[in-house]
Amino acid sequence: MEQALIINGISLILLLIFGAFIYKRKALDVWGTLAMVIMGIIILFSAGISWLILILIFLILSLIATRQSKYYKQNLGIYEGKRTAKNVISNGVIAFIMAAFGGYYLPFIGGFIGAVATATADTMASEIGILQKPRLITTFRKVEPGTDGAVSVLGTFVGILGAGIIGVAAFLLGIISDPFLSLKVAIIAGTVGCFMDSILGAVLERRNIINNEHVNLLATITGAIIGIISTF
Repeated sequence: MEQALIINGISLILLLIFGAFIYKRKALDVWGTLAMVIMGIIILFSAGISWLILILIFLILSLIATRQSKYYKQNLGIYEGKRTAKNVISNGVIAFIMAAFGGYYLPFIGGFIGAVATATADTMASEIGILQKPRLITTFRKVEPGTDGAVSVLGTFVGILGAGIIGVAAFLLGIISDPFLSLKVAIIAGTVGCFMDSILGAVLERRNIINNEHVNLLATITGAIIGIISTF
């Protein structure tokens, strides 16, 4: 018991340091950083350090992907350097719910991995995929980089790669004991969730029916559902 408290205490300090680092790097604004830290603390004490680390891996991958070709994105007017609490919540609230209230029941583990894999795949596909001329997912017509609902071969590849990284990490962290199942859940859920994000962007966001935060939320819900189904 005492050892667990020490580990959690150290983890809490490291989480606060990581939050300060993310804020200093201007990846999140003050409210986004606060939301991340609060969600992280609850995940740490309800699900454990391994679940928190998986979320942090997503954040690190997102930071790296966002910084790729920064000036190219700035010239296009689509660089998102600093994200807000809305971004944090829309991408992370479903994973947070799975971790905070799901315990270690396998379908909820699948839902957690699926939601994180979707957020990772979508972010990497969006941030790196724009380096290649994309096509609109509903018509396959060539569109400008940054268009809602646009997809590319490069974006799809890095999205699947990002989901796979989450699957490998989930196994190595002991969140799920079967490596094949972990990869299957992450890749299937992450890929489906990422494509759902693109479809929603093309069909609804382009028409201003919903905004980007709504798209992210619905995509991670989809990823969580597919993740749960994939555990059976």
